[in-house]
This record gives sequence, structure tokens and C-alpha cells, in this order.
Amino acid sequence: MRNRQDQLSQELAELSKPFDEQENTLAMLLEQRVEVELQQSQLNDQLAEVESLLSSAEKGQQGIVEKIQQMRSALESKKLECEGFRVRANSTLEQLDELNQTLKTILETLPEDAEENQWQQQLENTTASVSRLGAVNLAAVEEFEIQSQRKKHLDDQNEDLVAALETLEGAIRKIDKETKARFKDTYDKVNQGLKELFPKVFGGGSAYLELTGEDLLETGVTIMARPPGKKNSTIHLLSGGEKALTALSLVFAIFRLNPAPFCLLDEVDAPLDDANVGRFCKLVSEMSKSVQFIYITHNKIAMEMAKHLTGVTMAEPGVSRMVAVDVEEAVAIAQA
Repeated sequence: MRNRQDQLSQELAELSKPFDEQENTLAMLLEQRVEVELQQSQLNDQLAEVESLLSSAEKGQQGIVEKIQQMRSALESKKLECEGFRVRANSTLEQLDELNQTLKTILETLPEDAEENQWQQQLENTTASVSRLGAVNLAAVEEFEIQSQRKKHLDDQNEDLVAALETLEGAIRKIDKETKARFKDTYDKVNQGLKELFPKVFGGGSAYLELTGEDLLETGVTIMARPPGKKNSTIHLLSGGEKALTALSLVFAIFRLNPAPFCLLDEVDAPLDDANVGRFCKLVSEMSKSVQFIYITHNKIAMEMAKHLTGVTMAEPGVSRMVAVDVEEAVAIAQA
């Protein structure tokens, strides 16, 4: 083991010698790498600059090509225009030959300020005027008198129509004004009635009507309701029972404004619980002093407030029969 240890120590010493040399070589190579990377960065910058110049040159070349194409197009257009002028010149010379005129004679007598467009316009106006004249009509004076009388008659009718239109517009404005006033008055009264009836129905809370627009002839009406313990919300966010009670408050507010002989309620208390049914019965009892109510119900609490009951029974299968009961008379009989 001692011999082996000496042998390994010798090998370690021999292996350590080239390590120092390699470390020096590695440091030198690292320095060279830094210099090479610096040169590479400079060359990359030069390459980017060359590529930028090349791109600018390509763009300039593309612009020059486009200008050449535009100039070629303009040249072709000019050629076509020149050909058109040549055709027109030949046509004009042919027309002059037909009229036994020469171009030289016309040029000598042509004013210096002559313009083709102006003369062409004058020619067209003169041709149109001659065309409108048509043939000479010897009965034109008599026809003028007839047409004058017809024009006077039509003018009178037009004045009558204008006067009638003004009258209608005035009536429409008056109707609109009266309609707005009536609607606003009715809206305020119904809104006040709703504010009074809603707390009675719900035992608290508040409700009111709100217009959806400024124009009273086209605006809509939204019901804003806040049952006890809830925030302000539209009727669409309420439960079924709350919607029913809110609707009843609105209907009874309208009934207060313009009472009807009777009111028919069909299963109105169906979505209500017992507490709300009691409030509903209380409100109906108050309103029954001025309105006769006919209501359809299956609720015992609602039946108790009726003065007269009418039911449908089926004593035999398939045979329905109406049964009427006068509550006051029945109570009197029971007490007797």
C-alpha cells in the first residue's frame, strides 16, 4: 500500500505540471475570444448598415420603376388623346368639304378670342331653343287663354289645400298639446295613487312611476318598486308574488282615478303567500266601497272576505253544476 501511495503521488505530480500550462493557454484563448467577439460585433454593425443602404436603394429603385410605369401610362393616354384629336380634325375637314368651305378661310375670319367650348355651348343652346319652338301654332293665343283659366283654377285649389293643411296642422298641434296635458295630469294622479297604495299592500316600502323619455307623446312608463328590505329596482327584478301585488297597486290606483262599475280578478292571489293574501284582501275590501269585485280564487283566506260565493261542483262524473251561497244569509241561518 505504501508503494502504491508513492506511485500515485508521482503520477499526481506529473499530471499537475501540464495543468498549469493549460490554464495559461485557456486564459490566452479567452482573451482572444473577447477580441474576436468585439470584431464580430463591429462586423455585424457594418453588415446592418450595408443592409440598410441596400434596402434604401431597393426602395428607391421601386419608386423609380413606379414613376416609369406612371409615365408610360400617361404617354399611352396622350397617344390615345392625340388619336382622338386626329379623328375629330379629319371629321371637321370632311364637314367643311361638304359645306364648300376651306380651313384657311375660316382661320382667317376666326376671332382671336374664340373658344371651342363656348361656341359649342352656344350652338347647343340655339339648337335646343329651335327644337322647343317646334312648328308654328296659329291657335296658340286661344290655347294660352284656356291654359290661363286652367292655371287660375288650379291656383285657387292650391290655396284652398294650403289653407286646409294649415287648419289641420293647427288642430294637430292643439290635440298634441291637450293630449300632453291630459297624460301628464293622469300620470301624476296614478303615480300618487301608486305611492299611497303600495305601502298598504306590502306593509311598507315605496313605489313610483318613471317616464322613459322626454316626449310625453312617445315616452314609455316604468314601474320602480322597493318592497320592505329591498333596494330600488324595476318590477322585472321582483318575485312572482311581489309582481302581482305591485300590479294590483297600479290597477287600483287607476281605478281610483276612473272607477269602473266592476272589476274581474282571475287567480290574482295564486302566487301570494298567506301574509300577502291578507294584505290583498284588505286592499280589495277597501276598494269594494266604490267598485264591485268579481274574483276567481282557490284560497280560503280570499274566500272568507266574499259576500257571495259561487262554486262549480261535480256531483256526478262528467256533470258540472253551479252552487251559489250568500255568506250573510248563511251566517244568519247558522246563528239562528
